[in-house]
Amino acid sequence: MIPVLTTDRLRLCAPRIEDFEHWAAFFASERAIYERGMMSRADAWRIWASDVAGWTLRGYGPFRVETLAGEYVGEVGLYEPDGYEGPELGWFVIPEAEGKGFAAEAARAVMTWARGRFGWDRLANIIDPRNDRSVALGLRLGGVIDPDGKGEDPGDIVIVHDLKGVAA
Repeated sequence: MIPVLTTDRLRLCAPRIEDFEHWAAFFASERAIYERGMMSRADAWRIWASDVAGWTLRGYGPFRVETLAGEYVGEVGLYEPDGYEGPELGWFVIPEAEGKGFAAEAARAVMTWARGRFGWDRLANIIDPRNDRSVALGLRLGGVIDPDGKGEDPGDIVIVHDLKGVAA
């Protein structure tokens, strides 16, 4: 069962099939260059569906992020494709939701949930070094750059979050 997390302004809940339209639009745009890269709708579907399947296979995955009024603003969650060294905390918001602090608020909720649910001591972000906004967010969330961390691609920035001090 996918939990529902609530913050002051947001509800994090199970992804819905209609969320894919936002995801596909994001990854078809140039905004995705520093994320997983621009991709076709078919490739976007395979990756999104695989991410969502993490809930069944690993017990965690992406959360739909919406305002308390039900307006979709993006996705924040835990991702662990085959070959990762552990779960990654990741996020994206739709263009209309950028700059409002939604990704940070949702990421903090996921970090707290992960600590309480799994007892994890750490989470990582894997970020393309050209993605200045995501690097800044990872650091603002209290993470530190691990110069020896393993990313997906050479040069990726790995930011590690110590969850031991996160309230569960």
